[in-house]
Amino acid sequence: MPALGHIGVQPFDTRATDADLDDLRIRLAAARLPEAETVRGAGPGPGRWAQGVPLADLVDVVHYWRTEYDWRSFEDRLGRIGQFRTVIDGVGIHFLHRRSPRADAVPLIVTHGWPGSIAEFVDVADELADPVDAGAPAFHVVIPSLPGFGYSDRPAATGWGIGKIASAWVELMDRLCYPEFLAHGGDWGGVITTVLGARFPERVLGIHTLTPQAPLGLTMDGLTTAERAWVETTREFWTGPRAAFAKLQADRPQTIGYSLVDSPVGLLAFILDKFAEWTDTEDSPFETISLDRFLDNVTLYWLTRTGASAARIYYESHGGINTFDPGLRVEVPSALSVYPHDIEKCPRPWAQERFRRIVHWNAPDAGGHFPSLEVPGYFVEDLRRGLAAVLAAGR
Repeated sequence: MPALGHIGVQPFDTRATDADLDDLRIRLAAARLPEAETVRGAGPGPGRWAQGVPLADLVDVVHYWRTEYDWRSFEDRLGRIGQFRTVIDGVGIHFLHRRSPRADAVPLIVTHGWPGSIAEFVDVADELADPVDAGAPAFHVVIPSLPGFGYSDRPAATGWGIGKIASAWVELMDRLCYPEFLAHGGDWGGVITTVLGARFPERVLGIHTLTPQAPLGLTMDGLTTAERAWVETTREFWTGPRAAFAKLQADRPQTIGYSLVDSPVGLLAFILDKFAEWTDTEDSPFETISLDRFLDNVTLYWLTRTGASAARIYYESHGGINTFDPGLRVEVPSALSVYPHDIEKCPRPWAQERFRRIVHWNAPDAGGHFPSLEVPGYFVEDLRRGLAAVLAAGR
């Protein structure tokens, strides 16, 4: 098994101390909460969330987190998938590695974003590696935690932006004895996946991204009405108040980091606000996302004290529409999926200015920023179709 046999890669076991879990419950019980939002009384829907997370929703989630949530179950789940760590450029990188039993399986590196984590993929890793349908493609699945996230180290110096992370992923796959591989990601993971395809075409067989971004300066001439709406919605997002989280973390990650590392309720509210806004639901993200899996994600941030270090990816990489070098082009086969309630949507005519070999394009009818959690069955099928098209196209 490459993950065990290669020098520099070590098995990793996740076990929080009872003292840390007791401390979390004590802090939750002692939390000081503000008064309710002044838009209360609004019916179900976005209006109810107009000032952020409603107090009643937060109280319910905090109560469940303190009295019923089981972190040990998530630790056991990670252990069953397989956890490892290796040190790359002085930073320890944690990753899940689920090898397929199939002889025809292809290596696939899957990268999460913010405010997500490896928790986004624990429910799809097995099906990707060992599908029930023998005719479906299978993958050796590698799911790393970004530097500063989860059980990866928190970088002690600047420099860990998207380019360096992409280079680290190539080194990681080297250490797992995967000379060629596929790549998938959304959010920052989609950005890093794009960089992998553009800068390492000799290693990357092809990519699947949920976050296609076009070069700057393109016009809307020739776009359909629907495509123009995509462009306007994305522009409004990144230039308006809804992008305040990104601007804050890009400019002052240390300042917001104190709250995120010191207060579990503050961390919970910051992340819940984004899950609520970015999922394809009417009123609550828990219409489609498991409350337990959401809390796995939040608790991972809490126990690893990575609220500040995770925020720094915005400082390092300057998120949003200005992420890429304007000249970055992807020549390897690319599969692009744009979910209807994602925070930014790039029309295909614009996307093909950067992704020069689009072999699969999909605009699903349902799903938002976290499709592996919202619509996991559909997500797996879409990823399979996209990567099958990538492999069929060849390089």
